[in-house]
Amino acid sequence: MRTLLKSIFLLFLTACIVTSCSRKNDTFINRNFHAMGTKYNILYNGTIALENGREAVDDAFTDNYWELLPVERMENMDDFMLPGQSKNSDFERAEEKAIKAVQKHGMNIKGKEHNPQIDEAYLLLGKARYFDQRLIPAVEAFNYILYKYPASDKINEAKIWREKTNMRLENNELAIKNLKRLLRQETLKDQDLADASATLAQAYINIKAKDSALIQLATAAELTKKNNEKARYNYIRGQLYNEFGHKDSANIAFQKVMDLHRKVPRAYFINAHLAKAANFDMSIGDVILFENYLAELEQDRENRPFLDKIYYRIAEFHKTANRDSLAVVYYNKSLRASSTDRQLRAYDYNTLGDMSFDNSEYKMAGAYYDSTLTNMEVDSKPFRIIKRKRENLQDVIYYEDVAQVNDSILKLVNLSDTDRVAFFTGFIDQLKAKAELLNAQEEAALRKANANIVNPNIAVNTATGNRGVGIDQPGSGGQGFYFYNPTTVAYGKNEFLKNWGDRSLKDNWRLSNTRSNELSVQSNDLIAEATEEELYDPEFYVSKIPTDENVIDSLIKDRNYAYYQLGVIYKEKFNEHGLAKEKLEALLSNAPEERLVLPAKYNLYKTYVLLEDNLAAERLKNDIITNSPESRYASILLNPKSEMSRDENSPESVYERIYASYEAQKFQEVIDQSDVYIEEFEGDPIVPKFEILKASARGRLYGFEAYKESINFIALNYGNSDEGKRAQEIMKDVIPVLSQKEFQDNALTKKFNVIYQFENATAEEVEEFLKKLNEEITQIRYYDLSVSKDIYDKNTVFVVVHGLNSINGASGFADLLEERKANITRPYIAISSPNYEIVQRHKNLNEYLKLQ
Repeated sequence: MRTLLKSIFLLFLTACIVTSCSRKNDTFINRNFHAMGTKYNILYNGTIALENGREAVDDAFTDNYWELLPVERMENMDDFMLPGQSKNSDFERAEEKAIKAVQKHGMNIKGKEHNPQIDEAYLLLGKARYFDQRLIPAVEAFNYILYKYPASDKINEAKIWREKTNMRLENNELAIKNLKRLLRQETLKDQDLADASATLAQAYINIKAKDSALIQLATAAELTKKNNEKARYNYIRGQLYNEFGHKDSANIAFQKVMDLHRKVPRAYFINAHLAKAANFDMSIGDVILFENYLAELEQDRENRPFLDKIYYRIAEFHKTANRDSLAVVYYNKSLRASSTDRQLRAYDYNTLGDMSFDNSEYKMAGAYYDSTLTNMEVDSKPFRIIKRKRENLQDVIYYEDVAQVNDSILKLVNLSDTDRVAFFTGFIDQLKAKAELLNAQEEAALRKANANIVNPNIAVNTATGNRGVGIDQPGSGGQGFYFYNPTTVAYGKNEFLKNWGDRSLKDNWRLSNTRSNELSVQSNDLIAEATEEELYDPEFYVSKIPTDENVIDSLIKDRNYAYYQLGVIYKEKFNEHGLAKEKLEALLSNAPEERLVLPAKYNLYKTYVLLEDNLAAERLKNDIITNSPESRYASILLNPKSEMSRDENSPESVYERIYASYEAQKFQEVIDQSDVYIEEFEGDPIVPKFEILKASARGRLYGFEAYKESINFIALNYGNSDEGKRAQEIMKDVIPVLSQKEFQDNALTKKFNVIYQFENATAEEVEEFLKKLNEEITQIRYYDLSVSKDIYDKNTVFVVVHGLNSINGASGFADLLEERKANITRPYIAISSPNYEIVQRHKNLNEYLKLQ
């Protein structure tokens, strides 16, 4: 009997379990069985996978505190994903769990879902797709909840997530409209209201309505229960208040982040401190107290990962307080601190560059700007600004080097023989003192090494003069670390001094202006090449001073031209009027060549005006008008408001007139006029334009070799100008292509010409023939023809018919014109268009005719 009852009970229990697994019967047991399985098994595991994926996304995102933070820590990815692909395995697992919940536990009976957990499955599905940045499928999942489950307790959350997705899809206006309606019509819970407000704030930021974003962020920061979000929202509020210039409100927002202290990641806490410190007003704040505050931030061991930013902020404080030397120290500390923040490094280098620029240390500034560019995003607007500033410095650096080197050499040239020997004797005494110091250091190191018996392989071959060769020299077979051996360290110091000379301990030490002696760059080369005997002989150095008058004249000319260029650049580009005055006055005191005198005087006059030195300006003005009354500078000074005189004589107007001659194919005139004005406008930035125009005219008149020679001249002599850089590109990329002289097979082209050649003909004769030919061409309708007059060389003009389709067609067309008895009976040449270009480029018509 008991056995029978047990069997019946087991059958009943089995029947209940089987029936409860059915998704087609709407019973209490069925609903709860599937709901519990969905919630505590599938959705539980899916939610864990989703949170793991969110943590990975959060960890992968790097906040840029130099710019306005996004409300949500998630980077927008532009990678294209095929259907079914996923960027993150956790999100893929979460999506699989959500789909499994719907497929295995969904109880859709007669169009109505009876499992109360399925809406959460769709919500999980949408979130997984959102974080995987498959946004269109995510919107579909959220919309399905809104359409199929209007009574769900997750409906508001689904609406918020849908608008987050719309915002990611750049539908900001739609997101704002829907969120405002949600906030107006529904009473949201605290966290839902915080999420909705934060999303609305980001949408407002995206459409540049940042004042509206402030209100929403305040609500989100107040209501969110997550400390990380509270810190982030308040930090963004502080950034926005700073943009609006409300520093007090910004500091209150930053203080709220700081109050969270250890409840949030250290990055929020430190950056809030630094952002608040950036708002410190030295005119009303306690400077000593603030300085102590910065020192505490620097000394706190927990802040070591952020020392790069802390040093930068301290440097900014010292710079604002006009303590430039301290500022430089801390900018360099910031650079030396371990940091992956390339933008911070760019700020450090840029500021150091600006400080060097302001101190007229242009070579140093150029080096800092180079480092700035390597840490910036290429082709961004800030990158282009710094690049343009660096390019402007290129000419200054070049001409300052020329002036410095030539001045140092000329200074030695002008010394008497006795003074030269005395100068180099003093220099040799310095070399001997350094050598003795190095020898003493090496001997002490050697004694220490021998006393400690560091390694039996240490050997110093003093007999042959190879000092300090030990275990760490190449080929010695030693295994020790170089700096562990004092002998090899001393040897290295000696070699450094031989190669580089005495250098100050500072950044960019390789630059020649960091030397501590007065000799030019070439002095180290002399030292490196000198024998032991020559090294300490004053006559060796004296013999290297140039004595050839041509060489000395060349040095003087280059130095004077560098002074002129520096004066103009300092005045025009950098508004350094004091430096401009110094360079131009130095130029005029050095008896420059005639072509530089008037431009230098005029630019010096303009500089005096800018410096409000009226007496000097008037004196120089009278000098120009009295001694050079026919010059364009005198015309400008006499009639400063006369637009006519200014336009007619200005370099730009002259260039336009010569360019018009070039277009009229008056190439010899262009060459002759360019030569005249290149000399007259020497030093003006327009000179390289005349050179380019002259090169093109020479190429059209004399051919490829003349063009190549002219372009090479421009590339070498105007390398720092835009035209010079373009010439360098032409030499590299275009000239090799243009050098092609081999004629092409006629079968390889479809365009042909007919050439009528005129030797030493008058212009009237050519024009009369051209008129007749045009009249005949207009009557021939089965070709699309045109006619041109092209200069071949100084004595030859081509009248060319273009638009024929074959070599035979070109010959037949010329014969047809003869048959029409239109007096067009001149000899002709049929040629393909590519071969005509080669003939014009290389002036090799005779070679072409020999092949026909």
